[in-house]
Amino acid sequence: MELKNLLTFKVVAELKGITRAAEHLGYAQSSVTAQIQALEEELGAPLFDRLGKKIALTVAGERLLPYAVRMLETHEEAKEAVRSQSIPGGTLMIGTPESLASFRLPAIIQEYKQTFPQVKIILKPGYCWEMRQLVRKGELDMAFLMEPDVSEESDIHLESLITERMGIIAPADHPLTRLERVEAEHFKQETLLFTEMGCSYRTIFEQYLRTNGIQADSAIEFSSIESIKNCTYAGVGIAYLPLITVRKEIAEGKLAMLNWDDRPYRVTTKLAYHRRKWISPALNEWIGFVRKHAEKWRKKQEEYVN
Repeated sequence: MELKNLLTFKVVAELKGITRAAEHLGYAQSSVTAQIQALEEELGAPLFDRLGKKIALTVAGERLLPYAVRMLETHEEAKEAVRSQSIPGGTLMIGTPESLASFRLPAIIQEYKQTFPQVKIILKPGYCWEMRQLVRKGELDMAFLMEPDVSEESDIHLESLITERMGIIAPADHPLTRLERVEAEHFKQETLLFTEMGCSYRTIFEQYLRTNGIQADSAIEFSSIESIKNCTYAGVGIAYLPLITVRKEIAEGKLAMLNWDDRPYRVTTKLAYHRRKWISPALNEWIGFVRKHAEKWRKKQEEYVN
């Protein structure tokens, strides 16, 4: 099987269209069609069902796709291994939640790019469950996850970096800031400002409310943490966020963290990559930078708490 045909097959499967695949690859549509037909003839089975202008993978196509991905990855790994001779290069695809991309990764990226400017870094934002699947499919070199501290998985290497402190955040003059201890019942009449459905720590907080018999009837959902912080400061409601995302506003007196015991509801930031993933020189160096910065995160958090 020719690698260019496998690449075309993979792109058509991902983009679900001949036209989109041709534009992405810079081919004429007839060339894409010819490459798919050549692959189908070689394998003796149709790879796509053509339903008008829409196409979908056949059973044979679904079976071929993971092998095509693996063969293309192996081809790139072989080229990188010979070309680099242990010198980092190429592209790193990194999955990350928004909160880490904004508040933990900039310092790592800055230092890494200063050291290895030839490496291209692409950050792909998403939720933990999405990034897990992309790691499994080989579409991410590695991912950062923020979730409860769970056991290892058979196909994914998980490495805990730091346990994140969480906080219920309110305007600095909110009545709840004057209480010695805030409990679930205090949130009955509050408007809750949530991240989007699927966010791990939103799921944790909603479970906490349900366990205590609280129905979040008055809630607003946002697509960004900055929007949540701005609306909290404006007095729209209260929010449940990682401490790293609001440290600056708390220090400036714009926001306050309520006296609530977050210990049972913390999440762990983890490094994740596929156990069968080839650790390229670029990825190996990146992981080393992450571990070094994780030590700084832990030390800074200890100083902040103390």
